[in-house]
Amino acid sequence: MSVVIAFSEYGAPGVLTSSDVPVPQPGPGQVRVRVRASAVNPIDLKLRSGELAGLMPVEFPFVPGQDVAGVVDEAGEGTGFAPGDEVFGSAHGGGYGEYALLDQPFAKPEEVSFETAAAMITVGETAYRALEELRLSPGQTLLVHGAGGAVGAVAVQLAVARGVTVIGTAGEHDFDRVGRHGATVVRYGEGWAERVRDAAAGTVDRVLDTAGAGVLAESIALTGDAARVVTIADLSFAEHGVRFTGLDPADHLPQALPLLADLIARGDLEVPVWRTFPLTQAAQAHAEIEAHHNKGKVVLLP
Repeated sequence: MSVVIAFSEYGAPGVLTSSDVPVPQPGPGQVRVRVRASAVNPIDLKLRSGELAGLMPVEFPFVPGQDVAGVVDEAGEGTGFAPGDEVFGSAHGGGYGEYALLDQPFAKPEEVSFETAAAMITVGETAYRALEELRLSPGQTLLVHGAGGAVGAVAVQLAVARGVTVIGTAGEHDFDRVGRHGATVVRYGEGWAERVRDAAAGTVDRVLDTAGAGVLAESIALTGDAARVVTIADLSFAEHGVRFTGLDPADHLPQALPLLADLIARGDLEVPVWRTFPLTQAAQAHAEIEAHHNKGKVVLLP
């Protein structure tokens, strides 16, 4: 048997409870991993609370979590992996457990910890995909809303590495870290657009909204074209004619994950892990995230 954390009703973090289930069996093309780290993502909290019940209903009991790193325990036919291999990837059927199935595992570089490998999966792929959709060129200026958050931090670093000038909105407690990543930092909140104009001293070519804080209309005004703005967080995107990336799984770019892992291994990309919790304290982890926004990634350790 295997321990998992699941919820059987929507609600506060306390609906997450521990239970024993049979150890999952890998099918062709799958590996079963002994999970060493499972990242907590905002969608886990939204699914648990019922916020997305109308858009993404779940079948109870539901095991959250999709980003895991661990050691191959058993490999299905045709995976190219063997027991003992260290891998990371998206879990099939939930990652909050002692074991998980991966449909598309990737080899974890030795230099990358299990915690960091799990933490970077969703945020790394999201940031990489959003930048691809914005079609940035070296020398252009990109505004990143929420540059202090996990996705924003990765997007800033990737854009700077491409020769893009980056302006990032953030809270004052994140100024040093965002600046260290290579962005010009401006304080978010009322008056942000004027502060961005002053910092840009010219044109803002593209905008990536990772915050979902009602900034789309002014972002369009800054760039002059809704097609130059992409959001991953504002569900009012259609009202503004802005693209929302992430709703269609076909748009995802998992092939970016090995590249991102290599960047981390070389020290060229930082994915901050704020806190780790034992798997059995998943409810406390959710509560901490709800109480303290944008402090970095939270990872569960079975």
